Amino acid sequence: MIARLLVILWLALGTVAAHAVLAPNEMLDDPALEARARALSAELRCMVCQNQSIDDSDAELARDLRVLVRERIAAGDSDEAVMEYVVSRYGEFVLLRPTFTARNALLWGMPVILLVAGGAFLILSSRRRRISTPGLSEEESRKLDGILGRQD
Repeated sequence: MIARLLVILWLALGTVAAHAVLAPNEMLDDPALEARARALSAELRCMVCQNQSIDDSDAELARDLRVLVRERIAAGDSDEAVMEYVVSRYGEFVLLRPTFTARNALLWGMPVILLVAGGAFLILSSRRRRISTPGLSEEESRKLDGILGRQD
């Protein structure tokens, strides 16, 4: 009984957040332009939710970005021009899939670089700690043998 209720609840809630664009004033009249707007909206991050696209988010900022994208498309901007405009206003963080740049490579590569540098530091410092102790001199050996009660 409980399993059935959970399945029904899961199905009901799973269909609610399909797309957040519900207001007719947000949608473009031309289906081709609306399809372009949906495709672009799916690539832009909601700055409030951060793990959702603006097309999936109900946040007010996401709604404003959806409207902005549609205004730029209606004004005749290409997809690239719309994305460049949004990135210039909000930064590269707004992209769900950021472009690959040297700064991004450094960001993703830094943990590996730090691990390698830390490992090298540990290996080199452990080698330096190995202090070679010289053996006992002949006199010290005789004194030790005398203390331990050993005779030659």
